[in-house]
Amino acid sequence: MSKLPEVDKMPNEPAASPAIKVFISYSHKDEELKDELYVHLAALRKGKIQAWQDRDIDAGDEWDAAIKNNFNDADIILLLITPRFIASNYCYEKETQWAIKRHENGDARVIPIIMKPCDWQDTDFSKLQVLPKDGKPVTKWDNQDEAMVNVVKGIRRVVENLTKKQTVLA
Repeated sequence: MSKLPEVDKMPNEPAASPAIKVFISYSHKDEELKDELYVHLAALRKGKIQAWQDRDIDAGDEWDAAIKNNFNDADIILLLITPRFIASNYCYEKETQWAIKRHENGDARVIPIIMKPCDWQDTDFSKLQVLPKDGKPVTKWDNQDEAMVNVVKGIRRVVENLTKKQTVLA
């Protein structure tokens, strides 16, 4: 049987840029909202982003190390903001603080996404531009799919800008 030649890429085809790594921080009590956002991110997940959430931790993995490693590798950190997220010691006291430090150091872009009505205006992330438009919580939109599309379009703009920066630096 003859061996087919190996083909890495077509001649003159630009090298594909690596996917932007996205870390999703959320309260497990809001898992349905996280899952819905994940569905809406499908087009971006096809080559533009590599989304990671703690449900990607395999059995036998050390969960704290897995979270920290993926968190530290992320180009974008999504904070899915709800009352439960703010009340969570792990989400708010740890992940949000780490995210803000990475953002301030220029190591990652932090995007707060207001999923449910809550008192977020005096939080550590309130200085950042939030999604969806005007900070209207996803669950308060007449059509939540429209809210999710608004969020995804905002994330897409950030992904495109980061991809351009990576291309310039390469």
